[in-house]
Amino acid sequence: MRRLPALAATLLAGLATSASFAQGVAYVSSEKDNALTIVDMKTLAVTGTIKTCKKPRHLMLTPDGKSLMVSCTDSNGADIIDLATRKSQRLLPLGDEPEAYDLSPDGKTVYVSNEDAGEVSFVDFASGKITKTIPVGKEPEGVKASPDGKTVWVTSEVASLVHVIDTASGQVLKNVKVGKRPRRFALTPDGSQLWVTNELAASVTVLSTKDYSVIDTLAFKVKGARASDITPVGVTMTKDGKRAFVALGNANHVAFVDVASRKVTDLVLVGKRAWNVTLDKAEQRLVVTNGLSDDITVVDVAGAKAVKSVAVGRVPYMTLIVE
Repeated sequence: MRRLPALAATLLAGLATSASFAQGVAYVSSEKDNALTIVDMKTLAVTGTIKTCKKPRHLMLTPDGKSLMVSCTDSNGADIIDLATRKSQRLLPLGDEPEAYDLSPDGKTVYVSNEDAGEVSFVDFASGKITKTIPVGKEPEGVKASPDGKTVWVTSEVASLVHVIDTASGQVLKNVKVGKRPRRFALTPDGSQLWVTNELAASVTVLSTKDYSVIDTLAFKVKGARASDITPVGVTMTKDGKRAFVALGNANHVAFVDVASRKVTDLVLVGKRAWNVTLDKAEQRLVVTNGLSDDITVVDVAGAKAVKSVAVGRVPYMTLIVE
């Protein structure tokens, strides 16, 4: 069999690697543009924008996977955008100043944090009616529904608490003290650990979901960065629960964490104010949304290195990959 020249073989190997990454489209919410930026994940090029409601932030797919939900803080609702046509279908009311949200496992209820009101709203997805409002600590932010649908967890930035809410009754079952200014959640696949990022404590608190005791606190350090600049917000985990990825905010890095040992294995330099993180379906690429450099950074997970930064809209908040 005739051998390929070394250079040709190298180029083909590169193309094969690129093809293995060539999946889907990324949507990036941009607070200042009232728009979503569309990025082709194969070419890592911007292919268009979608105008949406005011100050778009948190992104999720609808239960049927056919539409995209983007919460808009200044429009008091979520824009439901059809993915096939990329046109708005309706504005789903989410109460005053919606920040983050999550869906119940059956897709019927939206749990949303209303930042200025200091409340959590339960919203019927079909009708848009608010069925419950629950007072919580000031400036609630992160929202996470349990896989069994019985519990929803909410962070309070000012009170430095995680509120444990019973979804059936709407009662706050427990208030759990964590680090200063808690923001977002990740749940281990077995459901036993709830990871909470603490923006002003440069740490992640690991809680047991059995009794909400603190299992561990993971503190971050970045060489050359002041402790006050290490401001973790976004966090996600691999499907097998072995690795976590934490955006370190003004430290301009993303941390790779071994979940079992709770040790940082790698720190990758990305854009300014690394805010949120998302993995592609194959978990080969991590997309970091950088709020102050107006871009996203695509990171090769296996190599723990940045592949490319892509300019998007002004003050990007979050990225959702649709494959």
